[in-house]
Amino acid sequence: MIKGAYIHIPFCHQICHYCDFNKVFFKNQPVDAYIEALGMEMKMFAEKYRDQLHIETIFLGGGTPTALSSEQLQRLFELIDQYIPKDNLIEFSSEANPDELTVEKLMVMKSNGINRLSIGVQSFDEDILLRLGRTHSNDHVYKTIQMAKDIGFTNISIDLMYGLPGQTMDQWKDTLNKALELDLHHYSAYSLIVEPKTVFYNLMTRGKLILPGEDMEADMYEELMTVMKSKDIHQYEISNFAHIDYHSRHNNLYWDNVSYAGFGAGAHGYVKGIRYANIGPIKKYINAVEMGDFPINTTHEVTADERMEEEMFLGLRKVEGVNKIQFEEKFGVSMQNVYGQALSKHISSGSLVSTDDAVALTRKGRFIGNEIFQSFLMK
Repeated sequence: MIKGAYIHIPFCHQICHYCDFNKVFFKNQPVDAYIEALGMEMKMFAEKYRDQLHIETIFLGGGTPTALSSEQLQRLFELIDQYIPKDNLIEFSSEANPDELTVEKLMVMKSNGINRLSIGVQSFDEDILLRLGRTHSNDHVYKTIQMAKDIGFTNISIDLMYGLPGQTMDQWKDTLNKALELDLHHYSAYSLIVEPKTVFYNLMTRGKLILPGEDMEADMYEELMTVMKSKDIHQYEISNFAHIDYHSRHNNLYWDNVSYAGFGAGAHGYVKGIRYANIGPIKKYINAVEMGDFPINTTHEVTADERMEEEMFLGLRKVEGVNKIQFEEKFGVSMQNVYGQALSKHISSGSLVSTDDAVALTRKGRFIGNEIFQSFLMK
């Protein structure tokens, strides 16, 4: 069954210096035509997979969905209503920028079923925000979140970042304190990864990007976990913290390695054992859909070995880890038989813990997650 739908809105009014997602400046783009193309793609997909759609989560990502006008958002929701069945829908999320949300946009989103907001805050240090290429201020954050609460949104998450250029531990602690003062149910926090084709990458190659370093980054992550635990905000994934019943159900689909649809330019999906990526350039995406073709750029049929690998490195991101019984039911072989050597190595080092039910990262293991994941990739 296809349990999730990701819908990509590739437009931004400002490109952040760290972002490598498929996105373009909003100005002079065929935004309305793109929204209609999304509707056409969703229609084709719904017709092809009608009997397999059991959509529990929808996620609007980007780019920035809130770069759209209220009228454009309304049209997008009409198309979603028309082609994506909502009978089983539990969570309908949208990413948002603090300085783009208005009362009108929030009302449109609320009236069309959005029940979770993921707001890109990144930092409460305004000098750091400028370095990141962000355009919002702290006032935008406070006013936007209060507006959302007043309108009736109860499931609000904010994204934070650490390991940023010039960032000190005191600045990170201050950001965490200000974030927690908002009294939200969900927080995501990510370390900076400098990706190719970004402003930060270009600065780094010229020796002009000064980062805190791995030791400081590890200390910041330690501080993050310690502070969240002290406030009874449960860590349920390497980078995600929430009160009980407020976990991101959509992201859990990824970590549980189940099927989901990806709509839009550059979107990725995983359906019937095939991972696919859509055409990235917006006009080429629109042209393909208008011709009646699925706008797919690449596909990869996931092998049995790859499915087991994915089960491990995606599932180990979750604090609860990978369930041993479910692994054996899925693949017809025990986790120990396939990965016994790697498991023994990391359990002995204190990076993994094994119980009767599951294998999971320890607190120590969360610091070197990527290194551990690599050991479950078959050569």
